Amino acid sequence: MRTPIAVVRAWLRALGPARALVAVITLLAFLVWAPPLVAHRDPPAELAVLDQIHRWIPARLGAVLVAVYQLSGKHVSAILVLSMLIFLALRRYWAELACLIVGAGGILLLVDLCFKPHFDRPRPSDALLAEIYGRSFPSGHAAGSVVFYFLSCTLLAAHYPRWRKPLFLIAGIWVGLVWLSTLYVRAHWPSDILGGAALGYVWLSFCLAGLTAWEGHQSRRSTAVASASSDHG
Repeated sequence: MRTPIAVVRAWLRALGPARALVAVITLLAFLVWAPPLVAHRDPPAELAVLDQIHRWIPARLGAVLVAVYQLSGKHVSAILVLSMLIFLALRRYWAELACLIVGAGGILLLVDLCFKPHFDRPRPSDALLAEIYGRSFPSGHAAGSVVFYFLSCTLLAAHYPRWRKPLFLIAGIWVGLVWLSTLYVRAHWPSDILGGAALGYVWLSFCLAGLTAWEGHQSRRSTAVASASSDHG
């Protein structure tokens, strides 16, 4: 049985120096940049961005973005996550199943139970939908979409390489639409999206590193068992 220190070392090796550096810089920027930013309750520059988005986007496309925002809500997202979990369970991809549970569940807890209560930033006024309420920073839509969609694409592409490009293309377009829709309906400030995306990227990197470390451990364990069986034979 490996010690906690050995587990952490394996995870850090799987994370790699490049991703670790990006994750550390992103987290530091998030922690340093966020507090003074969210202290402004109605930031003029961000209000101007939201107003400009409404001037640029025609009414018909706006209606599509409203639908995108509603489809990306918690109820539909829960169905998608559950469907993906069932698929992984049916295929007996147990490591991937655990990774998705930790990824999707972890980012939800981090955003809703840790960061939003801590920063306690109000949402923009004049939201287009009555269902928009609660705290604003960081955006759960931005963080959750980064983690769930790109993690799902990575897990599926590992088993179905031919799907890699279309999966990531579709996911990238959809995530971009989700982010734009949250701005259009005035559910979030632009900095909420940036903060949520940054947090989502870091958590996604941590989860994938954990999966890589686990798979490496299992591979070495299988090799050792096979070698021991061969010696006894």
